[in-house]
Amino acid sequence: MPKRVTIADVAALAGVHKATVSRALNVPTEHQVNAETLKRVQEAARELGYIPNVMARGLRTSLSMTIGVIVPDLTNPIFPPVLRGIENHLSPLGYTALLGNTDGRDDVERAVFDSLLERRVDGFIFATARAHHPLLIEARDRDIRAVMVNRGDTDVPFPLVTGDDASGVAAAVRHLVELGHRRLLHLAGPSYLTTGRVRADAFVAACAEAGIIGTVIEVSALNVEAGFVAMETVNADADDRPTAVVANNDLLALGAMRWLRANGLSCPRDMSIVGFNDMPFAEDFSPALTTVRVPFLDMGAEAARLLLEGMKAGSQEPITVSLPVSLVIRDSTAAPGRP
Repeated sequence: MPKRVTIADVAALAGVHKATVSRALNVPTEHQVNAETLKRVQEAARELGYIPNVMARGLRTSLSMTIGVIVPDLTNPIFPPVLRGIENHLSPLGYTALLGNTDGRDDVERAVFDSLLERRVDGFIFATARAHHPLLIEARDRDIRAVMVNRGDTDVPFPLVTGDDASGVAAAVRHLVELGHRRLLHLAGPSYLTTGRVRADAFVAACAEAGIIGTVIEVSALNVEAGFVAMETVNADADDRPTAVVANNDLLALGAMRWLRANGLSCPRDMSIVGFNDMPFAEDFSPALTTVRVPFLDMGAEAARLLLEGMKAGSQEPITVSLPVSLVIRDSTAAPGRP
């Protein structure tokens, strides 16, 4: 078996002390080494094939250099860019993200949470928050460092990174009103999710401000099937049916499009549809979907930054970082009755 290359070997080849090698090859401390020495140490490490002993480093620093990330549904297109943003921030600093997917089930979330704790993660990023979330309350009581992303929970003082949902919905309603729509329907997310409540409240407020009719239907889940089922409450043959839909997310919007086709109606001639999130391929829908673009990549990076900042400080402030969103206008919206 070949001999394991050690810090002492790298130090000897680079002509520096072992402590210098340790600082140079540890991202959080590499700035303490001057550029010429840093380059020499890195070249020596590559030449020898040195692999840092992360476990030994963890014993010295009480850090595992890992972060637990828990998402409710990895097949939902919004979460891959969130994860990419998290990794983009963590990787250059020497941290690794360990992912847990819950499929929206409490028992799976509990198992994932416990498993990540057993692996001594240094903190958590939760994309699973909901109102009165027991697991988040437990994490708070155990003084675990954590950040919520996309969804929040007012019961816990963890930082939250989200998009400016209210302004996104308001922009969607204004766009439809400017096109001439006066009867709008909102497919609202479940009220136990902050995204569902905030977007529904913003829809009601925007309709009231514009002096138009706004109806809200709460869906059972955030998927295509739930969007289709919710639209079944609409009378497709009625003259006073809504002329436009603002959906809580793009999957619900796709469900609404399928309902239109199933009832011999078309978008946008018979009903305009606006989504939310601008998930990948939204522009490839037929018709291309008008939707609110949310900066999920930036949300992930900001969540990771806040978490590491709180870990370093030893405390966290319950702040909410709301990133700007934008309305992307495509072919699924038009004036009422216009093909």
